[in-house]
Amino acid sequence: MNYTQEQVNAIVAEAKDAAHLAATKFFHEKLGGRDQYACGFAWTNIYGVKGNTKLGKMLKSAGVRQDYTKAFQIWNPSALMVQNVDTLEAGAEAAAEVFKRYGFEAYAGSRLD
Repeated sequence: MNYTQEQVNAIVAEAKDAAHLAATKFFHEKLGGRDQYACGFAWTNIYGVKGNTKLGKMLKSAGVRQDYTKAFQIWNPSALMVQNVDTLEAGAEAAAEVFKRYGFEAYAGSRLD
């Protein structure tokens, strides 16, 4: 993958926008806009990019941080301030799909609180 910093910034922004839209849609359509049921956390991980590479440095510059496994991770990519884990998962999955479209190996993750 050969992206410029501007392209990486745009991909990250597109992923976050997609996550926000998907999570908001799920929250209103499935939960009626009420923060209820199981609470937890969700994130999107990007694998296969080393932090000391050009692409890794661009991801860091775009605000994507590495977790303890060295995967690049966006915690709660939807930025929706709810506790419902299903809502947050919908957002994380949407963000992962955007990254996949651009050739990244990306997956959503979640855990209950």
